[in-house]
Amino acid sequence: MTTQKADEPQRITAVVLFAETRGFTGNSDILSPEVVLARLTEFVSFVSGAVAEHRGTVVDILSDTLMATFFTRDDAKQAVEAARKIQGGFAAIAEAWERDFGIRAAVSMGLHCGEAVVGIARTSVNPRQFFVFGDCVSVANRLMHRARAGESVMSEELLERASSMGMTIDAESLPPLAIPRRTPIKLYGMLIDPRLDFTSA
Repeated sequence: MTTQKADEPQRITAVVLFAETRGFTGNSDILSPEVVLARLTEFVSFVSGAVAEHRGTVVDILSDTLMATFFTRDDAKQAVEAARKIQGGFAAIAEAWERDFGIRAAVSMGLHCGEAVVGIARTSVNPRQFFVFGDCVSVANRLMHRARAGESVMSEELLERASSMGMTIDAESLPPLAIPRRTPIKLYGMLIDPRLDFTSA
């Protein structure tokens, strides 16, 4: 972010990451409320920790979906590193969930960058609510929904931004995301070990 006062709205290039669990919500009706809340807390804490470790900020949480932003000079690099940590580290959590509770879960993510308005909005509900608003947020959310269970999907813009920061990303080209009245967005799936299936949905 710029050197403007933190409370002042700014229009900047933002790197946005969305993450959500897949397979968890469908099991929530058959698990005890205590187990559901404990697993949700575990997931949110895990993702938030990975984001913070890479100098990002979780700005919104809705059920089992988190939105994070990165504003450092190497923002795209940090976002990709956070995604790698989340995707790789969730394997141990998923294994424990299946073993202990019969939950087969995975994490899916979408990453994008673009212009956004950021700032503090004072509302009657929250006098200091931090907002990130713009088309890049909507696109990142779409990419998360485009991702299959266990996938991290990023836009070409995000991939190029991270690559320009000296980062090498093992990624596979995916079918583009078609959005009405705009040029299709080129997508890439970030590969981790074990290799994931990035065929079109």
